[in-house]
Amino acid sequence: MLWRHGRRSANIEDRRGMAGGPTGYGRTGVVGGIGGLGAVAIVVIALFLGIDPTVLLEGGPIGGTPVGYAPPAGRGGGASDERKDFVAVVLADTEETWHGVFRASGRRYEEPKLVLFSGAVQSACGFAQAAVGPFYCPGDRKLYLDLDFFEDLSRRFGAPGDFAQAYVIAHEVGHHVQTLLGISQQVHAARARQSPAEANAMSVRLELQADCFAGVWAHHADRVRGIVESGDLEEALNAASAIGDDRLQRRGRGYVSPDSFTHGTSAQRARWFRRGFSGGDPQACDSFAVDQP
Repeated sequence: MLWRHGRRSANIEDRRGMAGGPTGYGRTGVVGGIGGLGAVAIVVIALFLGIDPTVLLEGGPIGGTPVGYAPPAGRGGGASDERKDFVAVVLADTEETWHGVFRASGRRYEEPKLVLFSGAVQSACGFAQAAVGPFYCPGDRKLYLDLDFFEDLSRRFGAPGDFAQAYVIAHEVGHHVQTLLGISQQVHAARARQSPAEANAMSVRLELQADCFAGVWAHHADRVRGIVESGDLEEALNAASAIGDDRLQRRGRGYVSPDSFTHGTSAQRARWFRRGFSGGDPQACDSFAVDQP
C-alpha cells in the first residue's frame, strides 16, 4: 500500500500511556450498554480469545488476570510512531472517500475521531481492555484502536500486511457511516424486539454491510488515488476471511455454532468486501435487502 506520502488525518486522539479508567466495565447511558456496534466487535474477539462475552456486555467486572495479550517490553518507539502515521493516513483516505460519496448523494459526511490507546480505554460505551480488539462506539462516534492489535492480526489471525490493517480501520469507519445514515440505530431497535438467534442474524447483516463499505473505500483508494499495490486486495480478503465467525469459533471452541454468529462466515465477509470493492457503490451494500447474505 502506497501510504507514506499521503495526508495525515487531524482526527487522531492519542491516549497511549494514559490511565484507561476503572477496573470494571460499566454502562454509561448508551442504549444497550456497550452499544450495538461496539458490542458486536467485543463478542467476536471475546469468543476468539476465550472470554465470556456476556461479562463484557453486561457490565460485570472481570476477575483475575484478563485473557488477552499483554504488550511485551520493548514495543513502541519509532515503530509505534510509524504505525500511528499509517493509521492517520488510512483514516484521512477514508475521509476523502466518504466525503465524496456523501456529497454525491446530497449529504454531509461528519468525520469520526480515532482514539489510539494502550491496554485499556474509557469510551462513551464503557470501559474496555485491549482484548476486545478495535471497536466503534456510536455513543461518542469514535473509533478505538490499540496498535498492538495489528501484531495479533498477523500472528494470531494469520492476516499480515498493511492493507489488512487498513481493512480493519475501514471496517470500523463503515460502522460510523452506518450510524450517520441511521442504519445502526434501526438495527439496534429491531434487535431489542427479536429472539437471540434473530438478533444475531441481524448483527451479521450489519457487519457484512460494514465489510462492504470497507470495500467501497478500497475501490476509491485504488481507482481514484492509486494507493493500492499488487497483492493488497488479497491481504484485505484474507483479513476478512480470518475473522469470520466460523473460523474463529472453530479455533476458539473447537466447533461451529451458526445460530451464535454475529459477524458472518469467512466466505460471507470476503464476498461482501469484494462486492463493495468491485463497483465502489454503497448502494450495492444493502445486506438487509437480500434473502441470504
